[in-house]
Amino acid sequence: MATLTVHRHRSSPAVVARRATRRTSFLLVMALLALFCAFPFVWATITMFKANADLYNPAHNPFLFNQPATLSHLLLLFQQTPFLTFVKNSAVVGGVVTGLTLLGSVPAAYALARLIPGWGDKLGIAIFMVYLVPPTLLFLPLSHVVATLGLQDNLWSLVVVYPSFTIPLSTWLLMGFFKSIPRDIIEQAQVDGCSPIGALLRVVMPLAVPGIITVMVFSFTLTTQDFIYALAFISSSDQMTISVGVPTNLIRGDVFYWQSLMAATVIVAVPIALVYNVFLRRFIQGFTMGAMKG
Repeated sequence: MATLTVHRHRSSPAVVARRATRRTSFLLVMALLALFCAFPFVWATITMFKANADLYNPAHNPFLFNQPATLSHLLLLFQQTPFLTFVKNSAVVGGVVTGLTLLGSVPAAYALARLIPGWGDKLGIAIFMVYLVPPTLLFLPLSHVVATLGLQDNLWSLVVVYPSFTIPLSTWLLMGFFKSIPRDIIEQAQVDGCSPIGALLRVVMPLAVPGIITVMVFSFTLTTQDFIYALAFISSSDQMTISVGVPTNLIRGDVFYWQSLMAATVIVAVPIALVYNVFLRRFIQGFTMGAMKG
């Protein structure tokens, strides 16, 4: 029986060295980029535990604890400000607005992407242009809407206002993702007896999970980081969200409570970072599909 001999090509030492150099350079660049991105978080974490005499002394190393760490700034945040109320208000507004955004953007994006051929793309671009309008231009008409509804200085005024920019962006993102789903799958579902709505719920929605997660993350993030509308429509501390409540209560005249401000930043950033990391793959998939197909 004839034997088959397999000869493996071996790279020359010069090629191996170049590959190792490229890989090392890539890892070094990634490490520097990671350090650059993590620097604000590390700085905030160190600052939140620093004593005043340590933080404001220019002779001290800002990255080291020259004096013992303290929890007094955390106590100030939780005991002398309604921080937990701000967190609750932000969670309520973010959750309700995210739900309203899904209810408005999913059927709109599906209709524009699949049910209105030709005009769908043009209408999608027109809807997205609404998101590009600066908030300062919408301030006066939205103020009139809030006043007409009797929601001045009320948390629900933000629930009315925020969908005005979360739904256009979400519709545009989901349009691109719905276009990436093969039409044959939808037509086959309709042949099997599904109505257009049934095909959307039973076939399209399970395939659109990455896009839906993208919309949820974007909507919740946009609502929690908004400052202009939250400052304009809310004045009572018990109705404020984190973005306005924290600086309003921790910047008193010309006194800045830097350590407590950093503590609030870290406490808010940690759960958001965890959510981003848990859904990172689906988030990137949904965002890139919407960007490429939209």
